[in-house]
Amino acid sequence: MAKLSIVVIGSLNMDMVVRTERAPQAGETLFGQRFALSPGGKGANQAAAAARLGAEVTMIGRVGRDAFGSELLEVMRQEHIHTQHIVESETQATGVASIVVDGEGENRIIVVPGANIEMGPADIAALEPVLSQADIVVMQLETDILMCEHAAAMAGGHGIPVILNPAPAQELGDDLLQHVTYLTPNETEAGILAGIAVNSIDDAEQAARILLQKGVQNVIVTLGSKGALVVNKAGSLHIPGFPVQAVDTVAAGDSFNGALAVQLTGGKTLDEAVRFANAVGALAVGKQGAIPSLPRLPEVERFLKEAAEW
Repeated sequence: MAKLSIVVIGSLNMDMVVRTERAPQAGETLFGQRFALSPGGKGANQAAAAARLGAEVTMIGRVGRDAFGSELLEVMRQEHIHTQHIVESETQATGVASIVVDGEGENRIIVVPGANIEMGPADIAALEPVLSQADIVVMQLETDILMCEHAAAMAGGHGIPVILNPAPAQELGDDLLQHVTYLTPNETEAGILAGIAVNSIDDAEQAARILLQKGVQNVIVTLGSKGALVVNKAGSLHIPGFPVQAVDTVAAGDSFNGALAVQLTGGKTLDEAVRFANAVGALAVGKQGAIPSLPRLPEVERFLKEAAEW
């Protein structure tokens, strides 16, 4: 079997996006400006982000046997992602995400996982021949946690590095964390995982140090417009972000993770990979939608060249 380069194990959702000047208070009804259906899900977003940057990507996941599922499969094919390991569930509907985007571009999301949660340890065990040929495995937490643990251990057993984007935020056991090569929480997620409040870059470093003690090899705390903090046994380094006007932060973190995977499989150092991923995230927040906002490689290269002249 040829190298698959990047294998993404994760969610495929249809995003239902409402845009409004501000999010409603409890019991309040507001008028919105726009509504759109947009293909997404953290797994699909990360797979598409990597594919648009030139990587060969295989997606492992579940959709329902319904219109949303058919559309997501077609979108994945259009992005030149290998879809033979995306299974159509006979009993569960395709996952959906309800997303409210306010006037500042910030988002509030509720996910109904549907078919995404159906894939378990036995399903991923059957795909060991696929995982064992990957250059890197990328996962998130919109799927069954036991399946994630099994996949991470399997990849580790074959010496395959694992990127885990621990979102949506939840506490994780050391059984999973000890198999994670690159952990990519945002500030909120880092605080939940480490059990401390994270309100500054110093706090983020303290949280990252706690996570290193749990077995993670590298912690990359994403800091939004402030960039990212890389922490490992060699030390810590704050890699600044790029100043841009945010239109929509949906998929910003997913674009970062997809880009990180591409750069690492391409032989870049971690610091170089994170700077590139920061640029991809900056470009993604400048456009609306999840997958539609993801930049392609020439756009990123132009952006980085222009940024060097700022």
